[in-house]
Amino acid sequence: MLTPFDDHPIHQTPSPIAQPATSDPNQYDRYFFNGHDSDGELFFAAAMGHYPNRGVVDAAFCVVHDGVQHSVFASGLISRERATRVGPIRVEVVEGLRTLRVGVDSNDTGVSADVTFSARTPAVQEPRQTITRDNRMMMDYTRLTQWGSWSGTVGYADVSVTVDPAHVVGTRDRSWGIRQVGEQVATNFGSQPPQVFWLWAPLHFDDVCTHLAVFEHADGGRWFESGLIVPVLADPDAATWGVEDGGDEMDSVGYEIDWMPGTREMRSAAVSLIGGGVTHRIELERVLTFRMRGIGYFHPYWKHGSNHGRLEVGGETIALDDFAPTDPASIHVQTVVKAYWDDREGVGVLEQLAFGDHQPTGLSGVLDGWAG
Repeated sequence: MLTPFDDHPIHQTPSPIAQPATSDPNQYDRYFFNGHDSDGELFFAAAMGHYPNRGVVDAAFCVVHDGVQHSVFASGLISRERATRVGPIRVEVVEGLRTLRVGVDSNDTGVSADVTFSARTPAVQEPRQTITRDNRMMMDYTRLTQWGSWSGTVGYADVSVTVDPAHVVGTRDRSWGIRQVGEQVATNFGSQPPQVFWLWAPLHFDDVCTHLAVFEHADGGRWFESGLIVPVLADPDAATWGVEDGGDEMDSVGYEIDWMPGTREMRSAAVSLIGGGVTHRIELERVLTFRMRGIGYFHPYWKHGSNHGRLEVGGETIALDDFAPTDPASIHVQTVVKAYWDDREGVGVLEQLAFGDHQPTGLSGVLDGWAG
């Protein structure tokens, strides 16, 4: 089936653009955004995913303010043109790799937004993330990451919050490929206990930004790592064509985590970027923890890629103190942190997802909190 995109010279296969190169039901194409100030007074996040082999598009927007997490979710039938709108939630690419706008129109949940992301750095391409199990491709995707500032407004109920780009920064990513989403196809392979250990730390400083990403097995064996020091754009009109514009790719990365007892969340942490014989150690101070279920990750009802028919819109409002930290839907978190690197002070997030054993940090069981 042809779409207007077929008039552009962007084909990667002999098929029309609307037809994926794979029939894998786990094929996806996603936007992710977060925004926050340095003191945890405001945090918001958004996600939108397209799942062409499932016929699904879904999105969510969440704002955390005054100790409460407010979310709106939408899921519906994907359009042939892969429209970046579902229900009241929309994403607009104003200028590729430069400026994007996220909107949430009036809806019954009371959550609203009209915010614009403006790049502070080039977009960087993380190494391709691939893992197989039982000779099946479980994960194979590419992600770009970019640091920026936000302007506009977000709201919930009768509250409207101004988003000032002088104080509110954040990170966006775009990922596409194959990753487990929605209901999974039954197989004849034996079940295995879940095991994931993932850290992702995009940090903002005045003159540069830094990046760390790590996947590890239960014994600490590392099957993916990435570390970067990325320049802040000196010219606001400069192109943002990736790390070759001056980013410094690290030889390796490290981390230290002190878990809060009874949880799988940081109490304090540090990350290390190692390159050219120099170790850059950055200490992280916890400010606020956001539960990624607020934008659909591991949500018991609004899980990414799940089928909700032609269109369904819903929401939830949960006080931060009411989340059970070892609930499977609450285990995936982003912690807003203050970052200290020599004489630099910055802000960012440390994303943490830990299912199953992880011997280096003392985690055991599938969801058991750290015993201390």
